[in-house]
Amino acid sequence: LRRGGLPEDVANVSLFLASDLSSYMTGQTLQVCGGMSV
Repeated sequence: LRRGGLPEDVANVSLFLASDLSSYMTGQTLQVCGGMSV
């Protein structure tokens, strides 16, 4: 993406992690950086 992050970008990841969609995930680190750290 290579753009500055928006508050909604972080909020969407937070909502995903709080939902049942992430119920099988454990011990992960997610970078919400839009590819800026690649």
